[in-house]
Amino acid sequence: MLASVINLDKPAYYFHWGVVYISLANFLAVVAMLLIFVLALVVPFVHTRNKLKAQAAAQPVVKTYEPQAPPPPGDPTLWTARVRGVWLKKLPPDKMLPDSQPAYVASWIYVFGVLTLAGFVLTVVTGLVLALEGPIWWHTSSIGHFFNSLHLWSVETFMGFMAIHLWGKFWMASWRGRRALTWISGVLAFVVSIFEGFTGYLSQTNFDSQWIAFQAKDAMNSAGIGAFFNTMNFGQAFMLHIALVPLFLVAIIALHIVMVRLRGVVHPIDADPDHLGQPDGAYPSQVGTLPSGTVPTLAGSPASEVLQ
Repeated sequence: MLASVINLDKPAYYFHWGVVYISLANFLAVVAMLLIFVLALVVPFVHTRNKLKAQAAAQPVVKTYEPQAPPPPGDPTLWTARVRGVWLKKLPPDKMLPDSQPAYVASWIYVFGVLTLAGFVLTVVTGLVLALEGPIWWHTSSIGHFFNSLHLWSVETFMGFMAIHLWGKFWMASWRGRRALTWISGVLAFVVSIFEGFTGYLSQTNFDSQWIAFQAKDAMNSAGIGAFFNTMNFGQAFMLHIALVPLFLVAIIALHIVMVRLRGVVHPIDADPDHLGQPDGAYPSQVGTLPSGTVPTLAGSPASEVLQ
């Protein structure tokens, strides 16, 4: 759609307001991200909000469940048994892979975390294809052009959704409830993703990558890391882009997901537990953490419908 409005066969148009110097394409992308962020806050899921309002006044129904018995501990003297015991205590299977979520998750702002993860998976898959075939293939082959473009737009969606996710969690103060490590790991993943994107720009093997490399070398030298990271060294930038930095990023994202499962998704600041069917005013951060093994739901509606 943007290609039909903007002629991509000519040099980009730039806005220059004081110290701000931004291209029209990047400006439109930022505006679109802000618009999506606002819509995610104000637009409800289809039929979800009306259903919750209609059922909020009903008598809460408590659904009980029987937790699965833990597996035998094995030999307690082995470190594997001790690690397994700690893991099962902190993250049992029904908590690591839950099939339901609290009712307040029925908001679009909670969607962008999984959208970010989907964009990252697509980025990794298309990047593996490009790394297997090499630069000549993605510059000369029509299929290579396709995968190169698919990789570009998967990166754009990954970074865009992650920025919206970061904005949303910032304004929700998502570090509440002993979630500081969850927040820090998410911010660290964002910072590492920026460096990963920078090495990707350097690995394009075109005039853009040459220009970026020559412009960035002075910045690297002024920061004191020019002796360790040479932006004009294609082999170094390419290996950082496809090997070292992605492994680090995968580890941070895995830690972030584990912390989300461990602490649960953060509830809204102004949430009212009485309107969500929580018994005795309790407001758990994760389904299944209520005392006595109870899961809250609303009258006349199973937990799988209200708490997904």
